[in-house]
Amino acid sequence: MANSGVQLLGFGLSLIGIIGLIVGTILPQWKMSAYVGDSIITAVATYQGLWMSCAFQSTGQLQCKIYDSILQLDSDLQATRALMIVGIIVSICGLGVACMGMKCTTCGADDKVRKARTAMTGGIILLVGALCAVVACSWFAHNVIRAFYNPFTPVNTKFEFGAAIFIAWGGSFLDVLGGTMLAASCPGSKQVSKYPKSNTARSASGSNKEYV
Repeated sequence: MANSGVQLLGFGLSLIGIIGLIVGTILPQWKMSAYVGDSIITAVATYQGLWMSCAFQSTGQLQCKIYDSILQLDSDLQATRALMIVGIIVSICGLGVACMGMKCTTCGADDKVRKARTAMTGGIILLVGALCAVVACSWFAHNVIRAFYNPFTPVNTKFEFGAAIFIAWGGSFLDVLGGTMLAASCPGSKQVSKYPKSNTARSASGSNKEYV
């Protein structure tokens, strides 16, 4: 059974990981324009995220546009958005369940075995949410790499990884690490001795003696 220090560390890592997932999902820098080919110096840098696309000009002006219609987006982007949202929601639910089962909380403190099982369940839920985020980030990265090395992709439309996908990746791995620590709170089995205590038996036999 994990001690309270390991549980607190796992809770903190999971909380930071969830914040990283939320920040990475909101930011538009999931992929950025790649400077390849002859035109190395460009006046506009293009960023694309899950919710909007932005253009950063050399004058310092940033213009962003939210995607107008969900149905106009490709299926890969829609799947990535759905997996990230599901991963965040599941991770938040798992963190709440794990909080109720931690040793430092007073919720259900009478039954330690049930609290340990609750913390373990929360850790498993966190792992499921983190797995959804890892799959979403890896899927998006695979599509970026495939389009970058495609010879039929124009040079001025090639993209590379942005900062947001690394933030989401880092948050998901912190979520995995924290969920693993919380999932290690499995209740230990109580070992019952096969033989009765000798002191108890002797005291019981001695009390039943009658003196004449």
